Amino acid sequence: MNLGCLALAILVAANAVAVGAQDLVEIRVRGRFYTEPATVRITVAVRPDQENRTLVILADGDRFFRSSEVTLEGDKEQRIHTVEFKNLPAGHYVLRAEVHSNARMRAAAEESLTVGEPGDAR
Repeated sequence: MNLGCLALAILVAANAVAVGAQDLVEIRVRGRFYTEPATVRITVAVRPDQENRTLVILADGDRFFRSSEVTLEGDKEQRIHTVEFKNLPAGHYVLRAEVHSNARMRAAAEESLTVGEPGDAR
């Protein structure tokens, strides 16, 4: 491998580490346990980047699925996005935020929560 190829490989590897999922997208939820029917407010922080085109936020449960999609304007986009999912029934959920470019998913972050029936002991 010549010196030019080696330098390019090092530069690409350094850039891949710098644009890690945690640096690009972070998901925040207040609380991990809710009573049915739950209204869950999800805050997602997305680092503005020229490749960002779509933010997908989803709640994937045992028996229920809900998602929301936000169009992003690359590096001109705001950092904080908030979505509210209303009337989530009882179950265990994985909340996921995905940032997509035109060609691929760039990064994702997850949190989990539980929605219980009124009166359930925690």
